[in-house]
Amino acid sequence: MHFKKLALIGCGLIGGSFALALKRAQAIERVSGFSASLSSREKALSLHVIDESANSIQEAVQGADLVLVAVPVNAIEACLSNIRESLSDEALVMDVGSTKHQITLAAQRALKERLHCFVPAHPIAGKERHGVAHAEATLFDHHKTILTPTPQSDAHLVALAKQVWQTIGSTVSIMSPEEHDQALAAISHLPHLIAFAAVNAIAQQDQRDLFLSLAGPGFRDFSRIAASAPSVWVDIFLSNPNEVLDQLSMFKKAIANFEQALMRKDPQIIENLIESASTVRKDWTPTGSKK
Repeated sequence: MHFKKLALIGCGLIGGSFALALKRAQAIERVSGFSASLSSREKALSLHVIDESANSIQEAVQGADLVLVAVPVNAIEACLSNIRESLSDEALVMDVGSTKHQITLAAQRALKERLHCFVPAHPIAGKERHGVAHAEATLFDHHKTILTPTPQSDAHLVALAKQVWQTIGSTVSIMSPEEHDQALAAISHLPHLIAFAAVNAIAQQDQRDLFLSLAGPGFRDFSRIAASAPSVWVDIFLSNPNEVLDQLSMFKKAIANFEQALMRKDPQIIENLIESASTVRKDWTPTGSKK
């Protein structure tokens, strides 16, 4: 597997790390990058994440045999629409959005006759700090990437997409957009929502400064994802609202169980609830990590 040109649309953390990972694997000859922000393009160029800074999205895509659209979810449709006319018929096009059903519908509207080029992707990797300055070639190592091909996705390009992500260190799964959105609502979208809400609950209290001054490793680990970029998560929540609301409903039931046990001052029920969660967590091992 070897590509002549990667068109990187969105020179941020994920896109920049993708480019660096391909370079590390010696799987790409050159990278042309475009971001709406000139400063992002210049930073990516200075860090050798990209080899040339394109003045337009069409210029970046011209002649590319690999295209990665690494922009916020709500900007993906416009990007795909803008690249359609400049896109090679044999190019592999992927996104890295955190939701997939809405993106698939957007791709159908935007790419039209070139929909066969598109293989939706979601690498389950990232950091709280965003921006190309934090990009690293090892970001995807030992992390999962989920592909959600459309019925129109070319089978050869689906296989190639799988090879791309495996080459840069990912373990690849394939599922439907609907399955993806349901799963990610449970394991990512809801936990982020809970972290945001929990930190807000502390921040709204008069004793917030005292409480935070006493916080230790438990609060640090729990609240880590609450530092995530607001604009990214607004897009994610609003592009997958039904699944997030379903998971929020499940969470409310779980919270109600603890609330009732506390009101009854029932130590056995509280212990059972904790033990149940503890067992699940101890039995789970993240890909490529220790428990």
